[in-house]
Amino acid sequence: MTHDIHIIGGGLAGSEAAWQLARVGCKVRLSEMRGSGEMTPAHQTDRLAELVCSNSFRSDDDTKNAVGLLHHEMRRLDSLIMRAGEVARVPAGSAMAVDRDVFSAEVQRTLQEHPNVTVVRERVDALPQDGLAIVATGPLTAQALADSIVRATGQDRLAFFDAIAPIVHRDSIDMSKCWIQSRWNKRTEASNEEGDYINCPMTKEQYLAFHQGLIDGEKTEFKQWEADTPYFDGCMPIEVMAARGVETLRYGPMKGVGLDNPYDTTEEHPRGRWPYAVVQLRQDNKLGTLWNMVGFQTKLKYGAQVELFRTIPGLENAEFARLGGLHRNTFINSPLVLDRQLRLRGSEHIRFAGQITGCEGYVESSAVGLMAGLMAAAELAGRDWTPPPRTTAFGALLSHITGDAEAATFQPMNVNFGLFPPLHDVGKKVRKEAYTNRAKEDFGEWLAGMEAVPA
Repeated sequence: MTHDIHIIGGGLAGSEAAWQLARVGCKVRLSEMRGSGEMTPAHQTDRLAELVCSNSFRSDDDTKNAVGLLHHEMRRLDSLIMRAGEVARVPAGSAMAVDRDVFSAEVQRTLQEHPNVTVVRERVDALPQDGLAIVATGPLTAQALADSIVRATGQDRLAFFDAIAPIVHRDSIDMSKCWIQSRWNKRTEASNEEGDYINCPMTKEQYLAFHQGLIDGEKTEFKQWEADTPYFDGCMPIEVMAARGVETLRYGPMKGVGLDNPYDTTEEHPRGRWPYAVVQLRQDNKLGTLWNMVGFQTKLKYGAQVELFRTIPGLENAEFARLGGLHRNTFINSPLVLDRQLRLRGSEHIRFAGQITGCEGYVESSAVGLMAGLMAAAELAGRDWTPPPRTTAFGALLSHITGDAEAATFQPMNVNFGLFPPLHDVGKKVRKEAYTNRAKEDFGEWLAGMEAVPA
C-alpha cells in the first residue's frame, strides 16, 4: 500500500496519530523498530502502545481535574487510546487504570486490522527528506535518529540524567512571608515593577535544618540501564550540591546577598537585611501562574520533596504543578523548534508528537499524538486546522509546548490548571470546577466548528 503519511514510532502518540489519520481515509505507514530485531532498554514486548511504567492514566474526574478533563476531550475526538483503555480497564477508584497487556493488544489489533494502516517493523535512522511525516519516538529515541534530529534542529539533544526542578502554582505561595525582587535590583526588560523573582527567606536555623533534610531525604534509585548516564552539569541535583558541604548551597542557588528582606528591617538596613539563605522562584509561563524553584533540580522521591519543600517559608501550603525528577530523557526544545502546528521549523513536512515534544505522561503524549494526526489529516485534505482554545486541556497543552513555556527552562510537564488562562473573581474552592466548566463549553464550540467543515 502506498501511503499519504509516514509515522515513526508505535508508542501511544504514534498509535493515536495513526488512528486519527486512518479513520478519515488517510493511508498510513507506521514504523516501529521493536519487532525488527531491535529493542529499547525499557520495553519488554514488541507490541504497539506498550506501557513501560505505571498502568495508570491517572484521574478520570473531568469535573475538577486537568488530566480527567483531557480524558473527556480525547473521548469526544474518538481517541483510540481511550477506547482501548475502556476495554482494558481495571478497578482503580476515581483513577483510570488498565491491564497493560490487554491494552496494548487492543491498540495493536485495531491498527493492524485497519485497511488504511500498514505496520512496518523497521528502524528509521534519519528524518525523512520529503513526504509528510510524524516523529513520535518517545524519550528513548534510538541514537541514529536522535543524531538526525540534532542536525535538523540545531539544538542540543537532552539525553542524560535530566534533573528537573519543581514548579509551584503562584496562587499557593504565601506572599506575606515572601517578596518579589531581582538580586541587586537588576531586572530584564520583561520584568514587572518589583523584579523577576519571588524570594523565600531562611534563617540560619531554618537553613541548617533544610540542608540536613536534603542529605537525609529518600532518593530515587537508578535503573540498571541508566546507571552509566552522567548528570548534565547545568542541572546538578540540589542534594548532590548539599553533600559537598554545608555552605555550598549558600554560595550557590540559595545565596542571600543582594536581596533586601522587607520583613527584616533595622535602622542600619531600612530596606531590609540580606537573608541568611533564600529560595528563589522564577516565572515559568507567560501567564504568570507557574513559578520554577530556581536551582532546585532534585532526585528526592516525591513524598520527600513535598514534605521538605513545604518547610520553606512561604511554601507551607504550596501546590506543585510538577515535582522534581531525575530520568534519562530525549526531547526537543519545542518552544524554539516547533511552530504552533507541531511542525519542525525549516522542515515543515515533519511534525513531532508525544513525549519527545516535552509533554509528560501517557495521556498527554497520546493527546499530542491525536492533535498531530488531526493537523496532518487537515493538511492532506487541503484545509486549515484551527487549534482548540487555550482554555481547553488540549489547547493549554499545545500552547505550552509550542511557545508559551519559557524556552530557556523548558522541561517535560503534565497537563495542569497552571497552563490554563487564569480565571478572575473565582473562589479557590470552586476554581477547578470553573476551569473544567469553561473548558467544556469552549471545547464544545470548537468541536462544533470543526465538524461543520467539510472533510
